[in-house]
Amino acid sequence: MDWYSTVFEIIDMRSFSNLWYWIALAVAWSTVSHWVVGVPFDLIQKAARLEGEAQQDLEDLVRINCNRVLYVAGVSGLWILGFAAALFTSMAILGFWYKVEFAQAVFLLLFPIALAGLMSLNTAAVIRERALEGEGLRKRLSRHRVQTQFLGMGAIFVTSLWGMYQNLSLGVLR
Repeated sequence: MDWYSTVFEIIDMRSFSNLWYWIALAVAWSTVSHWVVGVPFDLIQKAARLEGEAQQDLEDLVRINCNRVLYVAGVSGLWILGFAAALFTSMAILGFWYKVEFAQAVFLLLFPIALAGLMSLNTAAVIRERALEGEGLRKRLSRHRVQTQFLGMGAIFVTSLWGMYQNLSLGVLR
């Protein structure tokens, strides 16, 4: 057995049986649920606890991020949507029609995160439209975080079911 074979036997390069994929999935969802419309959740909690300057900081940061997200969506939204649709369609066809495991793994990682991005866009639009501030703003941001966490739990559940199916059907554990 040569060095190359030994390394690839120890470090499994398949996606769903690779520990690094699952670590990346957990870190991605942890990060997505921590940053609510570009605002760290601890800042939302701090604003609820202390109010005053902390609340003003929260409102300023939310205003800046909402304006940024809505500007990018207004200027480049259709292009981003078109490229994302092409990318996700390609990954879905490669992964689930042609059975390319790497494409399946990337699709199951990125597609739900893209849905979370659309949820953030919607939240930013609601915040700007209703001119939310104070308690109403914190409630809306907290609701968005809970919805993102539910999406993440569902995505991790589906990904883990699919990954177990792939690992069992390909005979990794035999």
